Amino acid sequence: MAAISDTERQFSPSGVDFANFAPTHFGWRLDGKVATVTLNRPERKNPLTFQSYAELRDTFRNLRYAPEVKAVVVTGAGGNFCSGGDVHEIIGPLVRMQEADDMGGLLAFTRMTGDLVKEMRACPQPIVAAVDGICAGAGAIIAMASDIRYGTPASKVAFLFVRVGLAGADMGACNILPRIIGAGRAAELLYTGRAMDGAEAERWGFYNRLCESDKVLHEAQAFAAALAAGPTFGHAMTKRCIHQEWSMGIDEAIEAEAQAQAICMQTKDYGRAYRAFVAKQKPVFEGD
Repeated sequence: MAAISDTERQFSPSGVDFANFAPTHFGWRLDGKVATVTLNRPERKNPLTFQSYAELRDTFRNLRYAPEVKAVVVTGAGGNFCSGGDVHEIIGPLVRMQEADDMGGLLAFTRMTGDLVKEMRACPQPIVAAVDGICAGAGAIIAMASDIRYGTPASKVAFLFVRVGLAGADMGACNILPRIIGAGRAAELLYTGRAMDGAEAERWGFYNRLCESDKVLHEAQAFAAALAAGPTFGHAMTKRCIHQEWSMGIDEAIEAEAQAQAICMQTKDYGRAYRAFVAKQKPVFEGD
């Protein structure tokens, strides 16, 4: 792993040492340039709590200032991805807020969960979700908010907010999901809360690839490692453009990409690629 320069440290206000990071509410592992986040409450199919939501949000926010991390894999322990918000530790307290007419508390929670998606979209690292088993509610949102999704035939993806009397409009689902699988398909899933199996999720474009359960994490990590070995400054620019151009017209998008590409042409990786091509060699990118 390349050393972090003094300049990078100067503009990295998080102060998080990701090489020795030890979060409280999920697993973390850094292998070379690839980090793996593991939701790890397998006895309950890895549900989220108030605390794990917040810690995930803060982690992805701090990854903006982590040049040593070039790609992230998100997965779950014990054969499941994530069963959503914990019924007893989240839904129960939220019902009590509702009974107490605590609209401020309810809105603070929904904004906090939405901030997790915002931070996943804003961090420069490509995020690869490795999904097996149950992937429901907020778990489906985390997979949706990732850049790439690898799944298994045994997986079940459900945006089940309607089943607890809520709208399908949660954490950006009504904006992001139609862009992945199409408006009609997204509407069906958000209105009904039904689950997609792995084959349907791949056919509809939610998954980029189907893998066997015992291989999905390895294949997702291998793909993330390949991204991390590539022109990572360019990857970060691609991710930013994909996100920003959702609200642009075609003329604005073309101009934005002209500016983005001109910036990338100033990187050392661009010169490395040219010199490697001339020498008939494979380029070795360093992300600068």
